[in-house]
Amino acid sequence: MSESVAAPLAFIYEHSTPQRLDKFLVERLTELSRSRIQALIREGQVLVDGAAPRKAGQMLEPGARITVYLPPPQPSELIPEDIPLEIIYENADLLVVNKPAGMVVHPAAGHRAGTLVHAALAHAPEIEGIGGERRPGVVHRLDKNTSGLILLAKNDATHRWLQDQFRMRKIEKAYLALVDGRPPTPSGRIEAPVGRDPRQRKRMAVVTPEKGRAAVSEYHTVDTFAAHTLLEVHPITGRTHQIRLHLAFLGCPVAGDTVYGKRHSTIPLERHFLHAFRLKVRLRGEKNARLFEAPLPNELEAVLEKLRSEK
Repeated sequence: MSESVAAPLAFIYEHSTPQRLDKFLVERLTELSRSRIQALIREGQVLVDGAAPRKAGQMLEPGARITVYLPPPQPSELIPEDIPLEIIYENADLLVVNKPAGMVVHPAAGHRAGTLVHAALAHAPEIEGIGGERRPGVVHRLDKNTSGLILLAKNDATHRWLQDQFRMRKIEKAYLALVDGRPPTPSGRIEAPVGRDPRQRKRMAVVTPEKGRAAVSEYHTVDTFAAHTLLEVHPITGRTHQIRLHLAFLGCPVAGDTVYGKRHSTIPLERHFLHAFRLKVRLRGEKNARLFEAPLPNELEAVLEKLRSEK
């Protein structure tokens, strides 16, 4: 176990029935997210009756003594960058940002700078370390070439709150997608598991249930054109590339999506036509959900105007 400057935290499990270790600590350490607590357990910073637990889900027995060592914060390697952000809403807990197409959410291979995280660190330095050093504040993601609304947590309590809201499917998201062709029905529900493409590991694919994770999307038609359809899509789950995959699986891929759709774009864009335009979420400490909206970017609106003029 690594050394820690802060004094360890000690708890005694006093319930009469067993409970998961990570769940118990989530209830006690409300400022930490579940993923952070699970990481501490993996790193040996948590002891149960003086011994490292076998797993985060180890069941606690009555009278168990739990010791938690919180390591001092480590300086981040991320350098804040003064990149303009379109902030839809901000309070002491979070940011709601309208991310532009072309911006990567967090650092990854090939994208070490210029990400949404770098810009957010410059605007709100307090998000450093929240939820993890390389992805501070990040609760959910949007693909590089998908524009629209994204949430960033400013503190661990909000990060955990939002993670729980996503896990319980209480956050409602709506996207506008222009697709090639038309879906088989004007509205519908797509249930198709998503997993790694076994032939191209950098891509996702619709796979058999045992090889992927359950994924559900709902859609309805907003407008129709000669060779395209404008859809409003509601992802019930949040798998990687879910909407793009599901619409391609339906036979109407997102226009401009050269990964899962047509090799050559059918619209005059250097991105795919997918925009997260509406998000409904209950903020921490509030009773009623808030509704946030982001209008279509100019380049997407211009495509629609051209298609409407050709009707």
